[in-house]
This record gives sequence, structure tokens and C-alpha cells, in this order.
Amino acid sequence: MRMFIGSDIHGSVTNLERFFHLIDGTLSEDADTKVVILGDIYNHGPRNPLPEGYAPMQVARLLNDAMSFITAIKGNCDSEVDEMISNFPIISDFSMEWNGRTVFFTHGHKVNPDNPPTGAKKGDIVFMGHFHRPSVKEVNGIKYVCVGALGICPEDSIQSYAVLEENKVIIKALLKEEVLSEFEI
Repeated sequence: MRMFIGSDIHGSVTNLERFFHLIDGTLSEDADTKVVILGDIYNHGPRNPLPEGYAPMQVARLLNDAMSFITAIKGNCDSEVDEMISNFPIISDFSMEWNGRTVFFTHGHKVNPDNPPTGAKKGDIVFMGHFHRPSVKEVNGIKYVCVGALGICPEDSIQSYAVLEENKVIIKALLKEEVLSEFEI
């Protein structure tokens, strides 16, 4: 199985379309490919500028069309009203077993390197968004992978996402399709 992990769309239909375009061929070829969206799906938040292509209803349409292969997690900018335009559930954090380790998926505003997930142990991986900058940080043997953001990024950062493969994690730039970071698991 392969997972594409994006976060912090913040209503940018332009960048969601770019993300789906990059993974489209993989999805049609491989029934074991899934997409996880780590929250902050539609709203840009009161402190943030509007992202390129801000169109939350179009984001909802794209995600609703893709609901058979996506899992969406609730972020700090997601609300109950967002669930009303979504034909898929927006769930809390979740975890799964992956090659002998636990992989956690969270938005990052509650679970992060300063507040590890319950039950996490050395060798586990935590995927998160929220911080809008791609990074990999190891704390007490747990790898925290901030996938960055598909929508809004700080000026000194770029839009990015992560790929979880059988034995590897890769963080890629959205626009250049360049590898920003990778490590074996």
C-alpha cells in the first residue's frame, strides 16, 4: 500500500487540483493507494491571507468525488458546518500498523513533538500538518513528519506533501515535484 498525505488545503482548489493531478496516475493503477488529508480543509482562518484559488465549495466537490480513496482528519480550522458540505466523514486522529510500527495521523495542533500520541513508542511515525512547513524531527525515537501545507505557506516555505511507501517516507514539493526530505523505515 502507498499513502499520499496532504494537509492545510485552506480552501485552495488550485493546489488541491495540482495534488490530485500528481497522484492521479497512481490511483488508477494501484487500488492500494490511499490519500489522507490532515485537516484545515476549507477555511483559511482569520489570521491567514486567502490562498491561491480560494474556493471552498470547489474543494468540497473535488473531495466528495474522491471520497472512495480519501480519509480526512479534523484540523483546528475545520468546523461542524464543514461536515455539512462533505459527503465523507471528517474524523479525529487515527493510527494504523505499518510494517511492524504504529503510524499516527493527526492535524498537529494537539498531538506533536511536544505532546506525543498516547501509546507511541520508539520506531513509530507521526504524520501531521498545522505548522505549514515540511520537516522531519525525531524525539525519543519517534519520527514526527510535518507534511507542510497544500494551501497556505509562510513566505520562506513552499507547498508540500508526503508519501508513505512500504519502506520509505518522502516529503515532496507540490509545484516542483522535488524531493525535500526522505528516510527509510
